[in-house]
This record gives sequence, structure tokens and C-alpha cells, in this order.
Amino acid sequence: MRKIIHVDMDCFFAAVEMRDNPALRDIPLAIGGSRVQRGVISTANYPARKFGVRSAMPTATALKLCPHLTLLPGRFDAYKEASNHIREIFSRYTSRIEPLSLDEAYLDVSDSEHCHGSATLIAQEIRQTIERELRLTASAGVAPVKFLAKIASDMNKPNGQFVIAPHQVAEFVRALPLAKIPGVGKVSAAKLENMGLRTCGDVQNSDLAMLLKRFGKFGRILWERSHGIDEREIHNDRQRKSVGVERTLAEDIHEWPECEAIIENLYPELERRLAKVKPDLLIARQGIKLKFNDFQLTTQEHVWPRLNKEDLIATAHKARDERRGGRACARLGST
Repeated sequence: MRKIIHVDMDCFFAAVEMRDNPALRDIPLAIGGSRVQRGVISTANYPARKFGVRSAMPTATALKLCPHLTLLPGRFDAYKEASNHIREIFSRYTSRIEPLSLDEAYLDVSDSEHCHGSATLIAQEIRQTIERELRLTASAGVAPVKFLAKIASDMNKPNGQFVIAPHQVAEFVRALPLAKIPGVGKVSAAKLENMGLRTCGDVQNSDLAMLLKRFGKFGRILWERSHGIDEREIHNDRQRKSVGVERTLAEDIHEWPECEAIIENLYPELERRLAKVKPDLLIARQGIKLKFNDFQLTTQEHVWPRLNKEDLIATAHKARDERRGGRACARLGST
């Protein structure tokens, strides 16, 4: 049985700022877009979260919820330096590390002899070391598989950890809401609930063939996760090949100006995600994804070394002109 730890730093970008400037510690703080330009929140500290400010929220919305919110543009060199230090701490316990972004990673400690082989104690010691050496807090989840470790890391935030032992998996998964499974968004969760599927236990009592017919490959993943199955290995130094953001529309859109406005609104979130993965990343191409109301999907890509909104809009125009054929859009995305 594997021993997987998921470590997730607590409001990482904001925490670095509060560490370096203690005057920010007790006031609502967010890292994100400016008050003048459209943007999105990268992260918010816990005083700001009490007002409802959240990651990926438009800055304008955050300021309506919390008019006295302090906004900082972000210091990605500082975040990268802290992230490198954290990863070095991980390497003291295992070489099997899969970073997901600057502030989270999976660790496979199945073969580690530290702490007498106890993943629970290793996670606790890693968190204590991070706090001692960087003055930052982390939360952790421990489980036999990746997706459960990730869910567990969110159970006792901030500055806590949660363990799902092998003998607890079946009971934990049976009661787990499907919306908690990584990859199940609000739209998918709503569709599943309309089908009478709210928990993993509901899926366990359903038909795999029906899920495959309704959701395709995702249906099988849903079935496996609902049975506590996740055979994905830890990939050392995983290189992320793409970063994207998509939006499923509540209603099909026929007018292109509305589509263009949504693409423009997606752009700041794409910038945020790209910066979180690797601030100085040179990209090979950027593109647009359009899904029409007849369920046909098309993508249009353009070679460009840096993310550029005007070029992204031009790529969207090309996709519209060449492939739309008068069809309404049901889903929009950019990568």
C-alpha cells in the first residue's frame, strides 16, 4: 500500500507578503489585479476570506465585498525563492516529488525510512520544518492514493493535516460528495445531482455503462474515484505542458461580441494560472477552444512566445470565421 502526502501551502503568495511585512498580517490582503485594470485575485489571506474574497475572483468583485482590501501586484521572484526552499525540504525525506505549482506538491514516502516509515509523522515534521525555516505554514493530507491525499490536505486548513488510513478509505469515500473530487466542477456536480448522484456512494450503486455513455472517459474516472481507485504514479519533476481556463455557458450564445467579452474576462485568470505555475515561462503557442451547441469541439492555435490578449482575440476571430458556421457557442476556453 502506497503512502502519499499532498502538501499545500496556506494562502502562499499572501503569506510570503505578510511574513516580509508584518504590518499586513491582520488586515484584508489579496494578491491580484489592480483597482484600475481588470484582473483576478491570485490568493487572499484569511482576514480577506472572512469577507468572501477568494482566489480566481474578479478584482472588482473582491473590492465590492471588501472595499478596504489591500491589493498587491505580487513578487514572483520571492515566491519562487520560497518554493525552491520548500522543495529542498521535501527532498530531505524522499526523491519522489511531483510539484503541481509553486505552492503544492505530491510526495510518495512509501519507501522512506524517516520517522520510522510513518507518513503521518513525516508530514508533521515537514510542516514543522517549513514553519521553522521559512516562517510559513502548510497543510497536508496523507492517504494511500493521490486524489484522497489532495482532498485530505484541505480538511484541516490552515496549518493542519488530515490522515485517511487504508482501512478508512471505503467508509470515507462512500460519504464523500462528488463535488469534492478534483476535476468535478460546479457544472458537472450539478449534472450529476440532477441524475440523483451526489456522493461517491451513489455512484457505487449506479451503472458504469450509464456513466460511460453519459460522460465518456470522465465517467470511468468518476467510477474509479468513487471506489477509492487512483493508480496514478508520482511523476518526478513533472513538466506541465499546458495551462488553460474554460467556462461552460449557462445558455448557448449566438452573438459573437458576447463570446469575445467572455474570452477577454478569461484572460486575467489565464495570466494568473500561468504565473502560478511558472512566472517566467516562455510559451510555445496560445490558443482558443470553442465548443458549439451541437457538441462539436474546435481549437485554433497560434505560435507566440509570450501571452498576449490581442493575439488571443485575433486567434478567436480566426476560429469563428473558419469553423463556427453560424453555430451557437456552449463552452469557451483559452490556453
